[in-house]
Amino acid sequence: MIHLLKTKIGRLRILAILEGISLLTLVFIAVPMKYWLGNPALVKMMGPIHGTLFLLFLFNTLSVGVEQHWKFKETTWKVILACFIPFGTFYIDSKILSKL
Repeated sequence: MIHLLKTKIGRLRILAILEGISLLTLVFIAVPMKYWLGNPALVKMMGPIHGTLFLLFLFNTLSVGVEQHWKFKETTWKVILACFIPFGTFYIDSKILSKL
């Protein structure tokens, strides 16, 4: 895992995983706690964290795409689209980012 920190693509992969985990936490733990248990504390904490990771993933995707000369129609749009589809970041990491 440490080797991923040495490259921009590696850091993008880490962001993809963190963004996916934050969405899982938000959807399957925080939101049920808010509505079933009446405790919105975790949503208030995880919402901004997930939003920040989402934006970091978007900006880093664009940055890596420009730096690596990705063709927008072949790679960049797929990686960007992944963060708009629930759990898409896990898929895109295994299908595209891990092979770069």
